[in-house]
Amino acid sequence: MDEDTVDSPRRGGGDESVQWRRDASTSRTVRLLWTFGVGTFFAAIGVVICWRLYQLAGEAAGGLGRNVVLALIAAVAATILALAVAADTERHLERLIGPLSRDVPTGTRLDRAMDAAVGTVVMGAFISVLMGVGRYVSQNELLAVGAGPFTGFAAFLLPLALVALGLASFLQSVGTLDRSERVIYLYEPKQRVDLAVITDVSVRRLGDAAVMKLGYAQPDGQYVQGPRRIVVPPEIARDVASLVDSNG
Repeated sequence: MDEDTVDSPRRGGGDESVQWRRDASTSRTVRLLWTFGVGTFFAAIGVVICWRLYQLAGEAAGGLGRNVVLALIAAVAATILALAVAADTERHLERLIGPLSRDVPTGTRLDRAMDAAVGTVVMGAFISVLMGVGRYVSQNELLAVGAGPFTGFAAFLLPLALVALGLASFLQSVGTLDRSERVIYLYEPKQRVDLAVITDVSVRRLGDAAVMKLGYAQPDGQYVQGPRRIVVPPEIARDVASLVDSNG
């Protein structure tokens, strides 16, 4: 996890109100997890499709057909990587797909599309290397277990990608801390947390985020509804902990 990237809270609505947004656009950790998760799933599908095309081309045109498929795959991968590092990705993308009369994504949509494309290329190459090494080891009988460890690890990437997507979703949050009202407003989903009923806050750092575990008071033994864990920037967590400590 990257601990060097910390979201800077944006002040709004007065000095006592601090807003934050944690998503793939503002958090490197969320972005990397999302890119790995989505890229792995797309790469797994792409590897199967490309391998089938490679086989069909070989059956139809022999070595020439296989070389054409490999060249097309390399060209697509190189184009995606070139777009990702280009200074003006949107303009270059318009030149490429403009003749197809397709709308070019912009802003956040374009960023997420490029993240998914780059993740697909990187993970596709990684999975292909694993499968290729496994095939080589199996054909030359270099290991008693054959290609098992390599194909097994490639298959393990799929549940790992699912975990990464779940973690990326968990680490996202949007909200406002109102110090004057001593209230946290969460927007996705909409919730209101009154710090007056919070008796304890424990904070754990997770990459560039802080996971707050909230302990609620139980007046007359009644259960108080509200989130028990909230993911916020570290600065917000420190402010909340300070406000709760002052309750005592």
